[in-house]
Amino acid sequence: MEFWDIYDSNKVKTGRTMKRNDWILQDGEYHLSVLGVIHRPDGRFLITQRVMTKAWAPGWWEISGGGVMAGEESFEAVCREVQEETGLDVSQCPGKLALTYHRENPGKGDNYFVDVYRFELDFSEDDVKIQTDEALAFKIATLDEIRELANQGIFLHYDSIREVFEEQ
Repeated sequence: MEFWDIYDSNKVKTGRTMKRNDWILQDGEYHLSVLGVIHRPDGRFLITQRVMTKAWAPGWWEISGGGVMAGEESFEAVCREVQEETGLDVSQCPGKLALTYHRENPGKGDNYFVDVYRFELDFSEDDVKIQTDEALAFKIATLDEIRELANQGIFLHYDSIREVFEEQ
């Protein structure tokens, strides 16, 4: 069973944990997720398409990421999630924490912070090994292609993370 740390409104661990997806958080409590934007030298980005069996946003496009497990740090989690979902090791790549955003869902027990990392990695399509229970497909997309998916309303988190794609 997977557990997540519970954070306060300043993104400081409270010392308490919750079961993954157990949505017991009080207002002012948060869990932490991560996203890893992978940018190639040719200006394209790796994106994946969610499997159709996902309860939320099946078939939508996204970047790799997931929940930070209890005791894990944000950078460790993003490296783990990217490796699990794409087969790519970003742990030694040039990159950085590009931004953090949060969402409040009052009374729903699901408030969260998201740390978004941007990694620079030269890779080919043959290097990508998607996790088939998480992703239906992948694409090495241009910024314009990602924007078009966002305009169609089928790219997760785009409004919250667009600046990470657009930075030079």
